[in-house]
Amino acid sequence: MARRRALAAAREALVVVVTALVLSLLVKTFLVQAFVIPSESMHDTLVEGDRILVSELTPGPFDLQRGDVVVFADPGGWLDPPVQQSHGAVVHGLAAALAFVGVLPQDAGQHLVKRVIGLPGDRVACAVGGPTTVNGTALDESYLAAGAVPCQDPFDVVVPAGSLWVEGDNRQHSQDSRYHPEAPGGGTVPVDDVVGRAVVTAWPLDRLTWLSRHAEVFADVPAPG
Repeated sequence: MARRRALAAAREALVVVVTALVLSLLVKTFLVQAFVIPSESMHDTLVEGDRILVSELTPGPFDLQRGDVVVFADPGGWLDPPVQQSHGAVVHGLAAALAFVGVLPQDAGQHLVKRVIGLPGDRVACAVGGPTTVNGTALDESYLAAGAVPCQDPFDVVVPAGSLWVEGDNRQHSQDSRYHPEAPGGGTVPVDDVVGRAVVTAWPLDRLTWLSRHAEVFADVPAPG
């Protein structure tokens, strides 16, 4: 009798675990992914070790907007080859499997996290000592890290169709669209490379917050002419 109860309890536990994993995989596949922030490029909005939740509904059912914080795959040549850390085949395989189903967060070091400054067709420009402008409108970028300036090198670009211009909030510590004029797309990011919009800093709990797109910064920007 005791053995039968133990087997029944084990089966119930297995069903619960499998169900949780399946639901987690479904959520990750269709709705949300978790990522860990690896660098200082988005200070003070995001800091190293923050866990963020990324909605895969944007882009998709919902359109990207200026000011969105997005996670995207390397468009080509932005990231150094990843350094492989050996923790043993079993540990590595288990961690990869748990990240795949969404139980563990993805390391955003395999992706990039930046803020959308320009949408397709926008003209984004910056002169040294001046503000960033979008379609001729100067931005008062309240989300910039303390002491950061909009740009150290001038640029003036028109974002091609199907692409985005992205920059980090910690401008002097962010290898973003400004620094890849020779990369495919001239520093712009194909919308197809975007995993989704970062919506929440979920961990640690003392940093739990909704990630604003700061719509007020871009409120006066006209549509591209």
